[in-house]
Amino acid sequence: MRKIIRNIAISIFVLYLGLFGLTKVIRYPEPIASIRLGLAPASKTPDLMPSHIIEGAPSDESAWIIGEQEEITQVTWQGEKVSFQEFLDATQTNAFLVIRNGKITYENYLNGKTESTVLPSYSVAKTMTALVIGQLVDEGTLNEENTFVSYLPRFKAGTSFDEVTIRDLLDMKSGIGVSDNYPSGPAGWGVAIAQMYATTDMNYFLNNNRKMREEPGTFAEYRSVNTQMLGLIIQEVTGNSLADEFSNRIWKRVRADYNATWNVDKVGGHEKAFCCFNASARDYARVGQALMSGMPDIASPSWTKRLSTSEVNLDYGWGYSAQMWHPYPGINLMMGLHGQYIYQDKATQTVIVKLSDMPTSADGISDDIAAVLKEISEKN
Repeated sequence: MRKIIRNIAISIFVLYLGLFGLTKVIRYPEPIASIRLGLAPASKTPDLMPSHIIEGAPSDESAWIIGEQEEITQVTWQGEKVSFQEFLDATQTNAFLVIRNGKITYENYLNGKTESTVLPSYSVAKTMTALVIGQLVDEGTLNEENTFVSYLPRFKAGTSFDEVTIRDLLDMKSGIGVSDNYPSGPAGWGVAIAQMYATTDMNYFLNNNRKMREEPGTFAEYRSVNTQMLGLIIQEVTGNSLADEFSNRIWKRVRADYNATWNVDKVGGHEKAFCCFNASARDYARVGQALMSGMPDIASPSWTKRLSTSEVNLDYGWGYSAQMWHPYPGINLMMGLHGQYIYQDKATQTVIVKLSDMPTSADGISDDIAAVLKEISEKN
């Protein structure tokens, strides 16, 4: 029996060493860390990758005002009238906030989450990245018509990759062949989008994923690699981390109550600009409110118009521009995988934040969720 146990232990050790060597070669976290990251619910992932701190600037003068509390009893979910609690449970909600005219009128935390819990936003991070890009464009530091490689010539490929512009990246028209396909199960970790999510070396990833699927500017498809490249541009032209730029340009200006984090490939490296911004629900609402109310030091009138005017149609036939979704006329929506939403309705002066733990397999029902958010927003 001892011999059997010893042989099993040796086999496991050898297997681990082999996997450890493989993860080093492909620039993944070590095997146990990779497994934990792959199995964790969305709300647990911020602590499973290294991160940079985004400093807030809480202020008594800018504290949230609690408005007259509203009761949400029933909503229309997938064609049926259900209780609001049933909707929250069905969509694995962790936090739900309604802000009307700048005041919190509904606030609910579930599954042990609280006002101060830092929760992931996934692709909401794309809009956060675009806010920094917008400020750099307004300052003249960046030009939307300039190419990615004009700022980062080390990535020149000698193909049409070299013709991809900032505008192409913002509007998901780069043509770069990194699909946002998330197959389930172990096979999912082999696809490029999963590699970009898990990588410990973003430069290595991009160097090995410059193959073009279409010519730049000719075809619109949602691809996260575009936002990652925008993040690399920000770091290159400012000489600072994306987290520091975002802290100084956005987070402190909206008077965020809590520090946020941005997951990185490695400490001191590159933020995962396309996915991995993490913050409290109230602070997400601050960004939505700032954009809706027109804070020019967050987004200038010209950049607000850029964010709000559809350039292409993507999933669900929704409009999209500069990393912002437009599911309905007049609506701006920041949206992320696993059920993260910041819904902005200027007509009703409403911001809704929904943060969730939905599985990857649920990606595809965002139109149903957006319909509920619209119903709540317009119930004024």
